Amino acid sequence: MAEILKFDEQRSTGLDSTFGLLRQHSLFAAMPEDVYPLFTAAAKKLSLKKGDQLFLQDDPAEWFYFIASGWIKLFRETVDGDEAVLDVLTKGHIFGESAIFDGGVHVAGASVAENAVLLSFPTSLLKSAITKDHDVALGMLASISRKRRQQSQDIEKLSLQNTSQRIACFLLRMCRASDAEKVSLSLPYDKSLIAARLSMKSETFSRALSKLQRETSISIKGSSVVIPDTNELAAFTCSQCSQEFPCADLH
Repeated sequence: MAEILKFDEQRSTGLDSTFGLLRQHSLFAAMPEDVYPLFTAAAKKLSLKKGDQLFLQDDPAEWFYFIASGWIKLFRETVDGDEAVLDVLTKGHIFGESAIFDGGVHVAGASVAENAVLLSFPTSLLKSAITKDHDVALGMLASISRKRRQQSQDIEKLSLQNTSQRIACFLLRMCRASDAEKVSLSLPYDKSLIAARLSMKSETFSRALSKLQRETSISIKGSSVVIPDTNELAAFTCSQCSQEFPCADLH
């Protein structure tokens, strides 16, 4: 259900910190002070359940989204009707915004992988802001560039990292540089989504996850992951990567 937010409601809904996180994203970080309030004023809060569909491939793109909590799956369907998982995104990510450069339609579908809270924004507002303000346009280019760097990194990891290192990298990318001490993460309950995102079969993912737990100090119970030392995990995975932790393409 969508809820239109006003500035004086941000604290009462507990989303003041979410708008602060939104401001850190590359799309919004350099947005002028007179433009940013237009987006927060137009924001709608969406509280969604696992399995809810946001949009399908080729649907008109009327909204783009910021993830405040939960997990979102991006996917495409093959000619045979199979589903190809393109990405699984969590807190702090934006998706759907690039549709304004793709004929105004979504090039992939999006559904809720785990209960999620999103902020939705009109794509028409973003397109207008890009047209009128070069700082917003540069922010959009920075956001697109970040995603392109991530795609290049994904190709590199397939070539250089073993399966356990790719899982470790996925977990590490959910951490921040300041998280030197114990970090607790929550993954989607359906681990096959992460396996598909990392280009692994489910059985390969399970074996690689067991190996990761043997070779590092991380612990995994159900959907909960505890990383006692991010530096240890970085040493395990970043040795086979051209980037150091934290990755330059994050948000």
